Amino acid sequence: MVAKKTATSSKAGKPFLAITLRDRTGDLDARIWEQTEERDAKFAKGDLVLVDGPVTTFQGRIQLKIDSIEKASPEGLDLAEFAPPPKAAPGERAFQQIGEMVDRLQDPHLKALLRAFLDDESFAADFKRAPAAKSVHHSHSGGLADHTASVMRLAQRVADQYPQADRELMIAGAFLHDIGKPREMSIERGTEYTDEGRLVGHLVIAAQLIHERCAKLEGFPRALEMHLTHIVLSHHGSHEFGSPRLPQTLEAMIVHYLDEMDSRVGSWLEIMQRDSGESWTDFQKLYGRHLYKGPSPTIHGKAPVERRRKRARGEKPERPERKEKAEVVERPEVQAAAPAAGAAARPEGEPVRERRERPPKEPKEKLTFKPFAALTPVTPPQEPEAKVAPAAPEPSPTPVEAA
Repeated sequence: MVAKKTATSSKAGKPFLAITLRDRTGDLDARIWEQTEERDAKFAKGDLVLVDGPVTTFQGRIQLKIDSIEKASPEGLDLAEFAPPPKAAPGERAFQQIGEMVDRLQDPHLKALLRAFLDDESFAADFKRAPAAKSVHHSHSGGLADHTASVMRLAQRVADQYPQADRELMIAGAFLHDIGKPREMSIERGTEYTDEGRLVGHLVIAAQLIHERCAKLEGFPRALEMHLTHIVLSHHGSHEFGSPRLPQTLEAMIVHYLDEMDSRVGSWLEIMQRDSGESWTDFQKLYGRHLYKGPSPTIHGKAPVERRRKRARGEKPERPERKEKAEVVERPEVQAAAPAAGAAARPEGEPVRERRERPPKEPKEKLTFKPFAALTPVTPPQEPEAKVAPAAPEPSPTPVEAA
């Protein structure tokens, strides 16, 4: 699928088409240098195409030089094969983590509102699959759930640091801030903005969704709905970046910066992962700088991303060979070289005596035990003798008895 197509020219003034081809395995840069106008008319962004040409490298990146390109029919093809590459079980794990954080909320109104979204099967299915952005950050399928869960976790940690802010209001705002994204973008034929996304935008869509859900919840406080809506409408931080309102509450200001931080870190990590440089990325126009991706200078030497060589299709992973156990050879002269502790050292020149193994002793048929007194000088304690009253003297025999 053609994810991007731009007509431009080289520094020498030669016109060419810069194209990004995409399937579920990832993106591939491609260039058309010949017959650019004629070939440009054959296909458009979002079309499925058949291409042919040699694979080259440019500034360390793999690039396809297109010699021929034809538009392909989508009939009989699974369009999911051409969606952005998903992570394992896209959005499922993050969605579960979001539910666990929502269930820990104490405010009954906040929990009921957020549960109304999570328990809606249609909303949940779209939310799990949606990317958080078209290309800048968390652009994979399931990226919205990953980004939302991350901002909610950050809100929990910041609430520990700043107890002056309302913890549960921040967590709820972190969940709600991007709930309009599934309606703003479609991933059926690559990630593209919908008509509603272009005309209304995800901030206003989210505010509408909040109002609709709150209206169905009996007794939902109007002030609470207003504060949640303010967090959503102000989370881009400025009018320049699309927020109709600037952050005016502590919770709204914090959610704005947490969203900004997580999206920026996610963007940098994705750039570093894609770039083939060892320590530095290519110049990034979006940020106006090169990004350092090498190891840190601490004892840990941690690098932001790890570069792993991709295995060719069918190639088995390399496994370290098992080392065979070394054959143990008894050398009496070596064993005798180190005398036992307390033993006299062997005089120099004296031949080494071979050690003879003694045959094991046969167990005795009858076991004998030495008395305790033969083993230790300690006299065993003896039980005190019971005192017995002396017997009465027998009476002397009477003369009659003697007779």
